[in-house]
Amino acid sequence: MPVPGELIAGALAGLAFVGCSLSNAAPTPSSGRGRRREVVVNGKRVKTVDIHAHCIVPEAAAVINHPLEAPGLLWSNLSERVAEMDAEGIDVEALSINPYWYRAERDAAAELIKIQNEKLAEFCAGTPDRFVAFATVALQHPDLAVEQLEHAIKRLGLRGLGVGGSVAGQELADPKFHPVWAKAEELGILIFMHPLGTRELEPSGRLKGSGLLTNTIGNPLETTIALSHLIFEGTLDRFPGLKICAAHGGGFLPSYANRSDAVIATFPNRVGPLPKKKPTQYLKDGQLYFDSIMFTGEAMRHLIAETGVGQIMVGTDYPFPWNKVPVDHVMSIPGLSDEDRIAILGGTAAKLLRIAS
Repeated sequence: MPVPGELIAGALAGLAFVGCSLSNAAPTPSSGRGRRREVVVNGKRVKTVDIHAHCIVPEAAAVINHPLEAPGLLWSNLSERVAEMDAEGIDVEALSINPYWYRAERDAAAELIKIQNEKLAEFCAGTPDRFVAFATVALQHPDLAVEQLEHAIKRLGLRGLGVGGSVAGQELADPKFHPVWAKAEELGILIFMHPLGTRELEPSGRLKGSGLLTNTIGNPLETTIALSHLIFEGTLDRFPGLKICAAHGGGFLPSYANRSDAVIATFPNRVGPLPKKKPTQYLKDGQLYFDSIMFTGEAMRHLIAETGVGQIMVGTDYPFPWNKVPVDHVMSIPGLSDEDRIAILGGTAAKLLRIAS
């Protein structure tokens, strides 16, 4: 179903789509105005939900003179974005913004977040059948972040919380952030965690050279570090109702999580207070979720084996073509039941984000 022109014009105000800090990457080619692809599994129409799609609010970025990321990738026409979603078979995108404001002073951060969350809410209200959004907060000011989060969820109708993998060099597991996680747990919302890269490694030069290693390695590495701290520092134990979706398949952790179990037996006196469960168990128990940006069917099969089908959701990383055919990617994974595919394609995300089926 096409989006009416008047809704496009109203909802688009103040919102632009950008990607994962890859200013030299090529944009996703426009798919044109083709017929909307409807995803069907065993005769059943499935509502698909993309958990990982980027945008930016230019008015908010202007508060701290933050340059618009990858200006060549800004989408100025919502109809083009909807056409791409239609071609890909994506019914709903959950919009998030990579945090660039974690070093902002309190007053500026308050103004930025107010503008940002209100614009996100306005945009989603204009296109409610195609978009929902994660709230943003100023995590560097935890008391303010708690107020912002409650307002965004209860008053503005945003569906979850988007955070970075660290906060100006501080780990998410730092006790100073406990009030924010307590509020998220109380509200029963999903947190989408997207890495900002391991910037502390960059001055060493280890990530220079070919391969865009600041992103290729740096992004999944930060996710791995963040999740490991949340497990080993007891944050997930302290807040058992916390639900976090880690971008890019959870980084490197699911591929090598058994080493985290083994270190407890190998160096029992050096790991600190023990978590309540084996580290691998946290990947499976409904606190940690993962998107599907894993590139191959075998990688997805392994991720599912380590975490469980119920922990995986489709992610595209829009507008960058990391995962060009997300629906086909899921449909091609061997060994899944119809119910498994429906859960990954949108069932799990719809429940967590309160999206009507």
